[in-house]
Amino acid sequence: MWKLLKRLKDAVSSAVREAASDVREVVADEDGVGVVEIILILVVLISLVVIFKKQVTNIVKDILSKAASDAKGV
Repeated sequence: MWKLLKRLKDAVSSAVREAASDVREVVADEDGVGVVEIILILVVLISLVVIFKKQVTNIVKDILSKAASDAKGV
């Protein structure tokens, strides 16, 4: 009976150690986190451009027209 309980305890201990090791590996694996961050940043930037499309277009037109007029002066 004691041998059976010892074997059961050893088996459970081994399973717990393996599970803890697997959990540590999953937590330490952060390869996908960078991709998610980049996607979220792109979504925010695209949303801002869509929301402020008219203002962004006017700013770009002003900058390009000023650059063109300054280039004529050279």
